Amino acid sequence: MRAFARAVECALVVTQPDRPSGRGQKMQATPVKAAALELGIATFEPLKMREAIPAIAQVRADLFAVASYGKILPQALLDVPPLGALNVHPSLLPLYRGATPLQSQLRDGVSESGVTVIFMDAGMDTGDIVLAERAKIGAAETYGELHDRFAALGAELLSRACERVANGTAVRTPQAGLAAMADIKHTVTRPIAKGDLTIDWAWPARRIVDHVRSLSPQPGARARLDGEEQMVKLLNVRVAECPEPVDLVIPCGHGEFVAIERLVPANRKPMSGRAYRAAVVAR
Repeated sequence: MRAFARAVECALVVTQPDRPSGRGQKMQATPVKAAALELGIATFEPLKMREAIPAIAQVRADLFAVASYGKILPQALLDVPPLGALNVHPSLLPLYRGATPLQSQLRDGVSESGVTVIFMDAGMDTGDIVLAERAKIGAAETYGELHDRFAALGAELLSRACERVANGTAVRTPQAGLAAMADIKHTVTRPIAKGDLTIDWAWPARRIVDHVRSLSPQPGARARLDGEEQMVKLLNVRVAECPEPVDLVIPCGHGEFVAIERLVPANRKPMSGRAYRAAVVAR
């Protein structure tokens, strides 16, 4: 938000309504709203977007810029700005369309991805591409780390795309033909469900590592360890060559091993795998 506001003139920030958060369930503004208020930019938090179209139209913005809004925007809203609506998406479209592109790419072990800015249309991430930039994904990079890095890249690209649209130099590239249809369908993403969190120790080590980092730090992968009635939350794991005398190492599929570097036991604070192992041994 801050990087984007430095590059273009923001007339209004539209974001989700305040929601209760934390143990005290106090009403909490979205980070976007907090940043907008700090920058002196007016905010609007409609409960139903379709009913808010007349109010948004009164702002007379030339262009909409959308990032992680979390809801499908009606076509009637996208038709409001004369220059259209841009959306920033953290994948190289047309691959990994949908709700969870970052988590899905990490889970699949993707080593190179990027960020794409498109003109929005009625489809799900199907609009013409304005800008795209490739970026490597680290083998141990977590969802939280990749999210922050791609968010910064996305703000930069979205700002550049807005400038090009405003001055008439934007080039529109249709997504058709940029990837095989089978690959596009195979990589469409969906929201994370509760059942997606559980680790199966029969999986090979690399699959477990990729699954854990795709969910770290939130919502966190879940697994059951020997002797534990409740599942633990796994934050960081790595492939291990063999059982190690100090680290918390778990056998998994294909005769491989995974070392748990950081975890959250039930009703306890995060701790290292070594500390957890020592505590179990001491019981």
